[in-house]
Amino acid sequence: MTHFTLSGITVYPVKSLSGIHVNSWPVTEKGLHHDRKWMLIDNDRQFLSQRKLPEMALIKTALTDKNLILSAPGMENLALALEPVDGQIINSTIWHDQCDARSVSTEADQWLSDFLKHDCRLVYQPDEVTRPVDPHYAHPTDKVAFSDGFPFLIISENSLTALNDEMQLNLPMTRFRPNLVISGCPAYAEDSWREISINAIDFRLPKPCSRCSVPTIDPETAQTGKEPLVTLNRTRKWQNKVYFGQNALHDQCGQLTVGDAIHIKSTGPKQPPI
Repeated sequence: MTHFTLSGITVYPVKSLSGIHVNSWPVTEKGLHHDRKWMLIDNDRQFLSQRKLPEMALIKTALTDKNLILSAPGMENLALALEPVDGQIINSTIWHDQCDARSVSTEADQWLSDFLKHDCRLVYQPDEVTRPVDPHYAHPTDKVAFSDGFPFLIISENSLTALNDEMQLNLPMTRFRPNLVISGCPAYAEDSWREISINAIDFRLPKPCSRCSVPTIDPETAQTGKEPLVTLNRTRKWQNKVYFGQNALHDQCGQLTVGDAIHIKSTGPKQPPI
């Protein structure tokens, strides 16, 4: 019998900044604990990402029991409270959603603005703030923090291997920013998964992940290239978008640990159908 295994877990505390690879991590109502709980906004209260500011990739994040820690080349580390309580509530925009967020601190705003050379503010999503997932794909009770649309992105190791073979390159998984990485399954097996279970947490995989320019940014240098979008346009294009990985929703809270077995509960036609 073939065994599929959870081989990687990555938490991204701040939207579009670097992630943290962890061995075991709690799953809360909105996804991995602390995942995308913070984001940067501009003077118009619009969210910022590597699409506009590739240098965001160079900012490293770390979590302790009490702090979110930011570090970047040429900057002193900045320690911030895990749960800001005193900041101004700002109605912020992330894609088509409007949601309340709490300003973190003027110190954080200045630190980020200085490094990125762009005026920005750091905001936090309090636990009581609810941002629903697109009802076309989700249940009314599904919630998400500041990720683009879904609490989880799942990619298999062999899917990346197949893509790298097509490109004759060796791009790392970090380019694609998944939360969960799966080993042991054939390339693009996740395209046909509809429901899976990991350590008694059930996941629904309602749609593939359409890809933007972010995977073309080298997270170590913030330099932008042409791949993988050129190859994805040739091999993974459907209805004028390119896809890599599967968005996912979860039905329970719990704990995920690297090495957990993946149980495939139901499958369907490949998404995208290519």
